[in-house]
Amino acid sequence: MAGTLTVTTHGAVAEEVTTADLDLLDGQVTRLFALVADGILSATRAFLESDREAAWLVVAAEREVDALFCSVEGLIRDELLSAVRPSPHRLDRLLTALQVVPEVERSGDLVEHIAVRARNGLARSLTPTCRELVFSMGRLGSEMWRVAASAYLERDPTSAVRLRQWDDELDDLHITLMTALARTQLPPAAAIEMGLVGRFLERLGDHAVNVARRLRG
Repeated sequence: MAGTLTVTTHGAVAEEVTTADLDLLDGQVTRLFALVADGILSATRAFLESDREAAWLVVAAEREVDALFCSVEGLIRDELLSAVRPSPHRLDRLLTALQVVPEVERSGDLVEHIAVRARNGLARSLTPTCRELVFSMGRLGSEMWRVAASAYLERDPTSAVRLRQWDDELDDLHITLMTALARTQLPPAAAIEMGLVGRFLERLGDHAVNVARRLRG
């Protein structure tokens, strides 16, 4: 009660609390970015090594993504529905987070989809060329999400240019992977699963670009 009285009667303290709330929000969003960036690389490695234990750890980490997503949505909703009208700067930060977090949450789902496919041992049937292409896609996708995280924190919309260039590289890797897979003797079911893994990695790049496009300097 005393804390509420202080906030409503002292503008300077209210502004300090307001900034702290936004910092909490940004901290949670940044954690989401980190979980996705780390998860892409971990899921890719678990898939290529057919490592079920490592894959389980990735899936467990994605549960944190879901929990953080709900927490961030709750913070934004509470702020937008509060009795105090947000300042334009505050409203911009809230709306940016509101637009960005669904991209992150969907990317977390894609990471999980890659990880769970480690248990079928599909990667053991891949040629060295295909394995290298998959790893290159995972490594590039992870780096794209690290750049997207920095762009979000710095409110730097210019990062979208670099991410689009990297996304073109990711698309090229995807096409090359699909071409290489078409030349292998994988059973149809395995070829379909492998095609999905490539598609998931390609989509992760698209979501990173979408994040940067939603930023305003």
